[in-house]
This record gives sequence, structure tokens and C-alpha cells, in this order.
Amino acid sequence: MRLKTIAAFCFAAALSVGGAWVSAGLVETRSAEVVTSKLIDGEHDWTTVTTDGLLVALGGEAPDEATRFRVVSAVGAVIDPDRIVDNMDVKAREKIEAPRFSVEMLRNGEGISLIGLIPPTEEGDSIADQLRDLAEGSEITDLLETANYPVPANWEPALAYSIKALRDLERSKISVSADLIEITAISDSPDNKRLIESQLARSAPNGVRLALNISAPRPVITPFTLRFTLDAEGVAAFDACSADTEETKRRILLAASAAGRIEKPECAIGLGVPSPNWAKAVEVAIAGLKDVGGGSLTFSDADITMVALDTTGQGTFDRVVGEVDAALPEVFSLHAVLPEKVVVDGTGAEAAIEFVATRSPEGLVQLRGRLPDDNVEQIVGSFARAQFGSDKVYLATRDDSTLPESWPVRVLAALEALASLENGSAVVQKDYVEIRGVSGDQSASDTISRKLADKLGDSENFEVNVRYDEMLDTTLDLPTPEECVARINSILNSAKIVFEPSSSEITEAAGRTVDRIAEIAKQCERVRMEIGGYTDSQGREEMNTALSQQRADAVRAALLARRVLTSNISSKGYGESDPIADNDTADGREANRRIEFKLLTDARAAATDEPEGDTTEAEAETPSE
Repeated sequence: MRLKTIAAFCFAAALSVGGAWVSAGLVETRSAEVVTSKLIDGEHDWTTVTTDGLLVALGGEAPDEATRFRVVSAVGAVIDPDRIVDNMDVKAREKIEAPRFSVEMLRNGEGISLIGLIPPTEEGDSIADQLRDLAEGSEITDLLETANYPVPANWEPALAYSIKALRDLERSKISVSADLIEITAISDSPDNKRLIESQLARSAPNGVRLALNISAPRPVITPFTLRFTLDAEGVAAFDACSADTEETKRRILLAASAAGRIEKPECAIGLGVPSPNWAKAVEVAIAGLKDVGGGSLTFSDADITMVALDTTGQGTFDRVVGEVDAALPEVFSLHAVLPEKVVVDGTGAEAAIEFVATRSPEGLVQLRGRLPDDNVEQIVGSFARAQFGSDKVYLATRDDSTLPESWPVRVLAALEALASLENGSAVVQKDYVEIRGVSGDQSASDTISRKLADKLGDSENFEVNVRYDEMLDTTLDLPTPEECVARINSILNSAKIVFEPSSSEITEAAGRTVDRIAEIAKQCERVRMEIGGYTDSQGREEMNTALSQQRADAVRAALLARRVLTSNISSKGYGESDPIADNDTADGREANRRIEFKLLTDARAAATDEPEGDTTEAEAETPSE
């Protein structure tokens, strides 16, 4: 009996435990289903649900604290909140990105306006405070706001540069940020425009892109002049060219290209055109000059002079001149000349009937040849001393009463033209004037042609051969040779040219450094420089020398690819010589792996011009990186 009782008790206990286990499992499953369904309906399917008896554990990463609280609340609505175990994590808050600091500054006759977002400034150091003296009592509209975030690199030099530019430009708008400066301004003239662009480009801070939009008013051209020459071989050139619109310019240049081979055709657009039919008149005259076989064509307002080549036949000359004269629009008048063969002695010698003026690079002017009488000699001497300086003129002429009446005017016109040149010569003959020389003014040929066309009148058979030398151009404000090298090395000090390991291939990131060097090198194309390549001391010495040569050559090639004339730039590999740091440390070796630019003296340049030996590829060993 006792055994039966014990057995019954054990069976009941087992039955109770089994029932409890089954019931607990059903509760867990049901709880998980209810909670999961609630989370899916609330679009919180990122949450994980696990059950342990009556407890419901919630896991996963909530996007923010508010979302985590909503999940707990939603689950607490379907099960007892005491059963919830919150194991959820909250996603770390992303760092708030700093705003983009930028300023737009506008200056005109009404005052100065400032708008943008900038870092906080010290008392009295605000942009408005720095420009207060510039306003001169006019209004400064300050709409700048500040934000307390880290100041980006290059912001301070970019802002300082922009404030200085605003001081120099009376009518301008400047937009500045840490990586870009945009300047829009109005200049007084084309020459002033070139000077402003040169000065702004030279002083721009490193690491900041510069975008310039400097406009200049259209000049008044008087007289409205065009001078076109065409030689017997079909080579054409403009000594001067004027147009009133872009369409007129296009038509003139198209007519010139059809007449002969012309390099760098250009035509100034200005005010003062004598007739709406200017383009048609030029087209007709240029076509006629081609038909006659060559020569020169000069427009001075509505007066046209066509001078044929001295080899032109009389019949051809008469026919073409008649056709051109008939085809010209009204208002325009044609004067045609079939000249005798011109022989220029250019010495002012006794036998030569000519007047010759020469100007040396030092500014010394010699006047030789023939003048009508002593009175004209005094006038010419006084005019020359006024143009060139009283201590610069040497007068050695002789009288010739048989000279034509127009001779003094032609001599004075030639001297005025010579004054436009840094050095050169002027030759005056009875029916011919020749001006040759060098100038730092790109428009010198145009200016001289305009003056001669105006002063010589119908006898304007002249030749202008002026070479432009940018080294003499004061508007370009070109850097000195020492400044060229210093600026390039300054760029290299702030951002090295880096190569792929054991290679002469320039890394993509270093391409920007080469871009910046190229901009300076374009202003220094006449400066003789050497690109020196250096390595650290790892690897064999001969291999390092070869690798440094290849890297120096690669930099020179990269400059050439960026349209830099490299005829005055040589490259040389120095290997591991001349270290600037300790090769026993990683930092030292990194400093020794470098590119340097050097200014070449005449002696070093001559040594560099010697033929270079073939460079060999690095061998299988690991050379310096």
C-alpha cells in the first residue's frame, strides 16, 4: 500500500512538472509572437526578441534614445512591463559636420557689403573693423554670422588675401572660402586688366584655388586702324587690327585666313568705327591684296592705302585696284601704290638718301642721315631729346635741301614710333618708312601702325617689325629668377612631390603640387633652372642615382605635359648625396627623398647642357623609395 502511494505521488509530481514545462513553453512562444508582431507593426523590425520563461529580452541597436523608449513602451502595452528586459543599444550620435565658412564681399561707390558665415573673431578684429578706413564714411553693411567650429586650413590666409584684394579693387565682388577665392572686378583699361590679373595671381595663397573675372571697358580707337601685310610666299600678318563687334572681328579674321597663312590672328574690339560697313570694306580690300599678289593694306578710318609688291605687273595692279575701288562701300576711298624696289641701307651713310635713328638697349639714341636744313635739325633734335632724354641723344645729320616737303613730318613720325620701343631702329626714305625693334607692350605694333597711318597720309608705305618680349612687359609683373625658384621650392616645402615606392611614377595626390608649380613655371620660362632629384641612403648608390634621375626627368615631363616650355629646365639625379636629415630614422629618410629646384648660373647652365648618358632601369634589388 505504501509503495502504491509513493508511486502515485511520483506520477502526480512528474505530471505536474511536465504540465508546467509545457505551459511555460506555450507562454514563451505566445509572448514572443505577440511582441514580434507588435514590433513589426510599429516598423521596429530591427529589434531582436528572446524569451526566458516569462521574461522577454529585447536586443538590437536603436537609431536614437527616443526610438528605444518607443519600443519599450510598445512592448509594455502587450505584456506586463515587469517581464521586459531591455538589452538594446543606442547608436552613437554622428559628429555634427562643421558648416562651410564663406564670405561674400561687395565694394562699389555706395559702400561695402559683407554677408556670410565666419568663425568668431576677437574684439576689434572683425572684417568690418578692418575695412572701416576703406569705407571713408560710406556705409558698411555687415550681415556676417559666426559659428564656433574649428577653423579650416587656409581660411585665415585666404581671408587676409581677399581683404587686401578688396582694398586694391574699387569696384569688385569677392567670394572667399577656405579652398576657393572668386574675384569679379572692373579695370580701367586692357593694360590695367592684365596688371591686376598678374598681381592677384602672384600673391594668391598656397592651397587655395583662384578664379578671376576681370573685365575692361572697350577702348576708343582713333583713328580706327587696320594694317594687313601679305608677302609673296603667302604669309600674312596683322600689324594692327580694329573691329567694333565680335561678328566684325570674326569676318575680318576669316578674310585674312583665306588670303594667306597667318599665325595668332587677333583683332582689338573698340569704339570709333567710321562706318557700319567696316567689315565689308576690309573683306573686299584683303581679297584684292591677295589678287594683286601681296603687299600691305592700311585702313585709317575710311581712308585705305594699298601698296603692292614691287614685283607686281602694271596690268595686274590696274585691274585689281579698279575692281576693289568699285566694290568698296560708300564713304571708303582707296589710294593704291605700285612702289619702286625699296633698298634700305640703314646706316645714314653719305650716299644713302635716308634718315636713320637707332635706340640701344641702354636707351642711347643716335640720329644720322639727311635733314632739309638747320631749322629742321633743331626741331628734330629738340623733339628727340623730349622723347628720349636730353643726355641720351647723339645727333649727327647733314643738310640736304633737295628732300621732299613731307620729310620732316615723316622723320618726326618715325621718332615717335621709335619711342614706343625698348630698343630698335627707324629708317625714313622718300616713299618708305621702316620701324624695327623690341617692346614689352603687346600692342606696340598696333600703336605704331596707327600713328604712322595717321601721320603719313597717302604716302604710308611703311613696314613695322616689332617683337614682343614679355620680360620687358611691366604689366605682367613677372617674378625675378630668384623669386621663381624660391616660390617653387616654397610649394615643395608645403607639399612634396611623392612617387610610388621604388618608382618614378608621380602619385595622384602629388599631381596638385605639380599643377601649382606649373603655374609659376609658365611665368618663368626664360629662367634657367634645374630639377634635382634626391633619395635616401637605402639601396645601392648607383641604383639610387639612377632612380633620382628618373624622378627628376618625370617631374620635367609632367611640367611639359602641363604646357610649360621646358627648354630652359634641366633635370639631374643626385642620388643619396647631400642629405638634409638623418638617414638612420624613418622621418629623416622621408625628408631626404625629395625634389628641389635650383637657379642655374651661366657656368652651371653650360655644364648642364652637356649630353647626358643613358639612364638604366633599376635592378631587381630594392632601391631607396
